[in-house]
Amino acid sequence: MKENELARAGTFCPNPKCPDYGKVNHGNLINYGRNRAGTPRRYCKTCKKAFAITKGTLFYRRRTPRKDILESLAMLADRMSLSGVARVKGVKEETLLDWLQAAADHAEEIEEVLLRDYRLTRAQIDALWT
Repeated sequence: MKENELARAGTFCPNPKCPDYGKVNHGNLINYGRNRAGTPRRYCKTCKKAFAITKGTLFYRRRTPRKDILESLAMLADRMSLSGVARVKGVKEETLLDWLQAAADHAEEIEEVLLRDYRLTRAQIDALWT
């Protein structure tokens, strides 16, 4: 992995107390089966903790398939009404609002990292989101 690339979920230990926390492709992770929802899990040999690869992402502990969440967010981004998306996708408006808030939280975190560590300008980040 290049130094300026963002790390993908499941390629590093998400446990802040682990000595190998945040070290990407460090060799401390092994595949550890799947959870009940079928999401792959990893096991850190250093801190002896197991975790789903979606930990720390928008999809962590979500019962709805990733594809449906992304389609719903895309519909909202295309200015479809909240009630319209809820009706089409068969989910509650409160669920859509929860997904939207989680996506916004992750976008803020990503934006903060890009501004701080990658020295991008606000204009470059705006272009990235559009």
